[in-house]
Amino acid sequence: MPENSTLADLPVVVIGTGPVGLAAAANLVTRGMKPLVFEAGATPAAAVSEWGHIGLFSPWKYNIDHAARTLLEGTDWQEPDSDYLPTGTELVNDYLAPLAATPQLREAIRTQTRVIAVSRLGMDRTRTPDRDATAFLVRTQSADGVIEDHHARAVIDASGTWATPNPLGQAGLPAIGETAAREAGLVTSPLPDVLGRDRDEFAGRHVLVVGAGHSAANTLLALGELNEAEPTTRISWAIRGADPASVYGGGDQDGLPARGALGTRLRHLVETGRIDVHTSVTITELNTTDGLTVSGTTPDGPVSLNVDRVVPTTGFRPNLDFLREIRLELDPVVEAPTKLGPLIDPEYHSCGTVPPHGANLLAHPEKDFYIAGMKSYGRAPTFLMFTGYEQIRSIVAALAGDQASADRVELVLPETGVCSADIGSSCDAPVADTVEADSCCGAPAEPVSIGIPTGLEHGRSAYQETR
Repeated sequence: MPENSTLADLPVVVIGTGPVGLAAAANLVTRGMKPLVFEAGATPAAAVSEWGHIGLFSPWKYNIDHAARTLLEGTDWQEPDSDYLPTGTELVNDYLAPLAATPQLREAIRTQTRVIAVSRLGMDRTRTPDRDATAFLVRTQSADGVIEDHHARAVIDASGTWATPNPLGQAGLPAIGETAAREAGLVTSPLPDVLGRDRDEFAGRHVLVVGAGHSAANTLLALGELNEAEPTTRISWAIRGADPASVYGGGDQDGLPARGALGTRLRHLVETGRIDVHTSVTITELNTTDGLTVSGTTPDGPVSLNVDRVVPTTGFRPNLDFLREIRLELDPVVEAPTKLGPLIDPEYHSCGTVPPHGANLLAHPEKDFYIAGMKSYGRAPTFLMFTGYEQIRSIVAALAGDQASADRVELVLPETGVCSADIGSSCDAPVADTVEADSCCGAPAEPVSIGIPTGLEHGRSAYQETR
C-alpha cells in the first residue's frame, strides 16, 4: 500500500464484467467509491458474448440495474423496450457494452487481466491480528503473462461460473478420458452456437447432448433445426433421470409462455423420433482412440455410443482456487455462502421460493469480501439476474457504511417470476419490502414440480439423509 494512503483511499476490486460485475462498478461510483474491475476476456462481458445466441426468459425491465441506468442516462444511450426478451448478444450490445464505455467506468476496467489470487497484504489466512484493518492483495496475470499485485479496501467476486462447467462423469468427477476428449475438441462448450458460429462442427455429424435443463433443451432444439437443413445430422440425448418427460416443464401451464414453449417443442422432437433418448445413464468413460466412444452404465446394463461431438449441459460450479487465502464460509452442499445455501438448494428452489437477499446473507468471515452474482449460488442453478442486482445494491451500501440500506430488501418480482433460459435459470415470487432470511418467502418448501428441473438428485435432502 502506498505511503500516506489509508484503507479508505484504496479502490474496491470487482472481479468480472458480466451484468452483476458492471452493476457493482456502477453502484460503487454512485456511492462515491472507486472501482477497479478486472476481466479475463478481451472485452467486457466476454462470457455473455459466448452464449450471445441464447435468448433470455426475462424481459429488459428485469435486466437493467438501477445505478447502471443512472450512468447510462447521462449518455446518448437509448433504453430498449421494457417488455422485449433480449438475446445474450443484445444484452451486451444494448446494455453492457454501453455501460462499460461510460466515462465513469471505462478507465476502471482492465480487460485480458485474470485474477489469480486474493489475500490480505502481508498475511495469509491463518493470521488474525489486525486482519480487518489490512488491505486486500489482489494478484492478476495479463494475457501476455505479466503478474501484478494490487491493493484494495474490499473485493467483490462477480466472476461467475461460465469457465468451470461440471464434469460429465459420475460422483462429481470427470469420466475416465474426459480431459483428453475436451483437449481434443470433441467435448464442446456448454452452449455452442449450433445454427451460427459453430454450425460446421455439428452439421452432418452424430451429436450427443448430456444433461437435463434449459441448456440441454436449447441445444437440442437448435440441433433439431439443423437436422431439418442437414438430414444426416444425428441427435442423441443422455440423461440421468428415468423419463425425459420430467424435463419438458409445465408446457401451456407454465407461467412464462416462452419457457413453456421450450419444453413443448422438445417433447415433439423426442416423440417423433428425431432425438434418440438414453435414460438413466451414468457416463463412465470417453475413449478417443478411434473417434469418440462414450460409455456408461444403466439399470439394464452398459451402454456405448459412437459419436462425433458431446455437448456437456451438466451445469456449472464455482472456481474457488484463487480464493484459497480468503476466509470463506460455504454451505457444504451447494458451495454458496452458508446463510444463503438453504434458500437456494435446487432440491426445493427453482421458481417462486428464493427470496431477495443482500450483504447479511452473503457475508463471509473475511470482512469486506463478497461473492455476488451467479458464483454466489455455488452449484445451484437457480440464480436470477435481477436478484444479483439487489445483492450488489446491498453489498455496496454495506461497504459505504449505510447499514440501514444494506439490511433493507428493495426488490419486488413478478408473480410468475422471470427465468434466464440457460445460464443459471431461476424465478422468484413477489415479496414484501423485507423478507426474513429463513422464511423462504413465507411458505414451506416443497420439491419443485413445475418448470424444467434444476437437479433434484443434488439437493440438501440427499445430504441430510447421509448424515
